[in-house]
Amino acid sequence: MNLYHKSVKKTISALRSKKISARAAFDRLKEMPYLNMGFARLDTHRPIRKGFPEVIFAQGKAIEHLEKIVGSCLKRDASVVLTKIEAPAYNRLKIKYPQLNYNHIAKIAYFQKKNPPLKKGFVSVVTAGTSDISVAEEAVVILRIMGNQVKCFYDVGVAGIHRVLDKSRVLNKSRAIIVIAGMEGALTSVIAGLVDKPVIAVPTSVGYGASFKGIAPLLTMLNCCAPGVVVVNIDNGFGAAYFANMVR
Repeated sequence: MNLYHKSVKKTISALRSKKISARAAFDRLKEMPYLNMGFARLDTHRPIRKGFPEVIFAQGKAIEHLEKIVGSCLKRDASVVLTKIEAPAYNRLKIKYPQLNYNHIAKIAYFQKKNPPLKKGFVSVVTAGTSDISVAEEAVVILRIMGNQVKCFYDVGVAGIHRVLDKSRVLNKSRAIIVIAGMEGALTSVIAGLVDKPVIAVPTSVGYGASFKGIAPLLTMLNCCAPGVVVVNIDNGFGAAYFANMVR
């Protein structure tokens, strides 16, 4: 029996003997534990604290480490999500763990133990151009894994503003709206000015030299004068989806 098991047993014993309250027991358990794998410390209690397991950012990680992390999650019968994972790395993982699924546009590998109950309403995911779709699909996959209904509106940027204006009615019915744009990132201001729903803006690294790999749209979105906008980091479809999932 390891230290974590002993701690859990001690907490349950204290709860049973009424030495601590149920709330105190919950507070103790939700802070425990993590799995020390040597090269990583896997946050095994994140589902208790946050309602969703730790998501693995795969970019830059050794394939051997990814294999061990995925194996540990599956051994515990937990859901697994890996973001920014290239197809060759996924293909190697798939040989060892055939239950993994992959979205090649979003570059997300995942295994979902069971489908969560669907949340009320829907989240809209909007892109300025087709070059932004990979980031959009990252958001879409995460939203659906979390139990959200999603409606997508792609390639409706301000260069042909009529394409988004005729979507204003359905956008206003959204629970939240994720707006994804590169270049100058102006689509966020337009949509936020049309709707009364929370808007999560995602700048992308798409654009010519003066867009500075996403810095220009990031600054535009941060300077948005329309209220009700929050901004996540460049190409962070995952972060936008996570925040949108929290909007009730």
